[in-house]
Amino acid sequence: MHAVAALRVLIADDEILLSAGVARLLADAGMEIVAEVASADAILDEVATLQPDVAIVDVQMPPDGTDDGLRAAIAIRAQHPGTAVLVLSNFLEERYPLDLIGDDAEGVGYLLKSRVGDVESFVESVHRVADGGSALDPEVVERMVGRRRRNSPIDELTPRERDVLAQMAEGKSNHGIAAALDVTPAAVEKHVTGLFSKLGLNDEPLQHRRVMAVLTLLRSR
Repeated sequence: MHAVAALRVLIADDEILLSAGVARLLADAGMEIVAEVASADAILDEVATLQPDVAIVDVQMPPDGTDDGLRAAIAIRAQHPGTAVLVLSNFLEERYPLDLIGDDAEGVGYLLKSRVGDVESFVESVHRVADGGSALDPEVVERMVGRRRRNSPIDELTPRERDVLAQMAEGKSNHGIAAALDVTPAAVEKHVTGLFSKLGLNDEPLQHRRVMAVLTLLRSR
């Protein structure tokens, strides 16, 4: 039996203590830290050279200290599709996750930095985006669900189906959703089937349907 290769992770953050802390957490979880980058203008070259499985990128970084990291993360998604991207931010700025995800919610995550303290959840999010899933911060999802536009496809969903979709957008499996909502996995599966039907997503593979449902939620704002 061949051993499973460790996830190779690049960390881009100019907050040295946070970068070191994230690196330690992920190394303790069995991942390989291939580089720690402190300036956004070095990220793309490092990704091109090292080809990490996941790039964890801060939004605000030198040289400009604005959204340099976010722009680098978007460029990684366009130029290096083999590298998943997980953006960390201090800010609940709604346009940031929308710009990052664009039309493709596969292999991408956007979390507030406060989530790093929940080590188990954070490590799970890194694995999830590496596997092609999505990981959106619960506060971001809550704001999107609460501020959808009129005549959105989301309006066709029952309140419970919207709850399930919000949990799905965070990247949770059916069992994870069941635990979060204190219902049975069978009930979650029923709600998932219902929301897929109402969103017109019945003819796609399961994982793609989940991704498309998340995109529908994002576009409903």
